[in-house]
Amino acid sequence: MIKHYSCDMQNIRQTAAQAADDKSLIGKATIRAARILGLSNVLLARVLGLSESQISRLDSGKAQLENKAFELGLLLIRLFRGLSGIVGAEDEAMQSWMMSPNLALRGRPVDLIQSVSGLVEVVAYVDSRRARL
Repeated sequence: MIKHYSCDMQNIRQTAAQAADDKSLIGKATIRAARILGLSNVLLARVLGLSESQISRLDSGKAQLENKAFELGLLLIRLFRGLSGIVGAEDEAMQSWMMSPNLALRGRPVDLIQSVSGLVEVVAYVDSRRARL
């Protein structure tokens, strides 16, 4: 019985360590996607619902994304990947798309993604455009 408990505790520790690694990886990927999309720390903080200092700690590896910010980070990565699939790996093209008015979205994507509903709408739009390829 004690041996069984010991194995369960080891599995719990491994699961917790994997979750921490995942959060760290998603944080790094979110920062990288934001940089390529041309988002400043201020804009990224608005997108993720964090403070600018939290973004700085995330960028330096001293913090991880948690809860809502983790989910929003995943959406931002999805936006980056979808847009990359449409315009290619051209950083300037992605930044231009983010900053340009979009008639279908009724605004600039960089402005829209600063709210949760806007981020979801922009991701859905990019997903729908990418699916046509």
